[in-house]
Amino acid sequence: MTELHPTVEQAQALIEFERYDQALALLGRRVAEAPDDVRAWVKIGYCRFHTDGPKQALEAADEALKIAPEDYGALMLRAQAMTDDEGWLNVEPVLREAVRVAPHDSYARAMLADTVWRVALVQFALARGGGGKLSASDADRVSREAAEIAMEALRLGPEDIYAHEVAQRIASACGNETVSDQLDEAILRIDPTHYEAVARQTKKAAQAPGVSAAEAAELYADALAGHPDSPSMQQQLDQATYRLLRGTRWLALLCLIVPAAMINLFPSDDQPSPELPLPIGQRLWSIVIMAAIWAFGAWRRYRRLRTGTRLNIRSLMRRGRWARVVAAQSGWAMACALLMAGFPWTDLPGPRLLFWAGLVPTAATIWFDRKKAR
Repeated sequence: MTELHPTVEQAQALIEFERYDQALALLGRRVAEAPDDVRAWVKIGYCRFHTDGPKQALEAADEALKIAPEDYGALMLRAQAMTDDEGWLNVEPVLREAVRVAPHDSYARAMLADTVWRVALVQFALARGGGGKLSASDADRVSREAAEIAMEALRLGPEDIYAHEVAQRIASACGNETVSDQLDEAILRIDPTHYEAVARQTKKAAQAPGVSAAEAAELYADALAGHPDSPSMQQQLDQATYRLLRGTRWLALLCLIVPAAMINLFPSDDQPSPELPLPIGQRLWSIVIMAAIWAFGAWRRYRRLRTGTRLNIRSLMRRGRWARVVAAQSGWAMACALLMAGFPWTDLPGPRLLFWAGLVPTAATIWFDRKKAR
């Protein structure tokens, strides 16, 4: 590797602290003294990329490539600038040249795999007319070359996060969930806080068969603790929390059935209603049963939830209109159930009216808002 001039080294230190204007001033003096300093032109390109945009970075890359047409740093600068300025369609020749110049570099090969894959997908969509969803079999067919390049990049750079990301995206698009999961595990081994891998693995675990709403909420809360600014993770946590709240309506409806069964609101010849009013002990017993239902169905579960999940329940109650509707419906059904159980009714029309008043508005919306919990 060419030894850097002290001025270029100083500029590199400024670039690492994102002080691009000061670095450009130093590099400008350097190229005025030595216009053939390739490293100075490459550093100028990266400074301009972050300050002025990809077009100015391309100009600096071209200057460097005039001096050294096979310089790897200048080629990668040009590839990065072209990717941001012109998209992925025209950058493939530059990346193939970078791979030829540095055949053992995993990053250039991973970037080439990413480019080849995106171009292949675009060309396939254009050939098909752009309509319809790309099937896994079609994706697998058009992604074979890119997948081979990505595997080679992984072989060259087993600790290269970008190579793993490209390979994972290709495997996921092709429907190869086993390989996709293995690559996510490898990414998390290298970087346990990798946002996209954490999000994918958390979503998969939360949506697995048999995972309850409480368990899903705990998984999303744990993931969100590491990425507190993630809107998608917050949305998933809110959905799992909403599923938890929806469950309280079933508890309220079950409580509504307890006094209805004790009073026998719908008697028949075989099972006539008991003599009304019911004894106070029997009425209190129905309230005890309702308290047990809530203790084991909601309070016990709520107490076991982690602090983050419990806080999100309260937050969602403040932010979400439907969360408040669910809580209000549960409260209304419970109020009807408590009136049915506690009041000394002497005939059936009163408790029967309360039963329907508690049941109908709650049951009518249970099916309607199912999509809000997805």
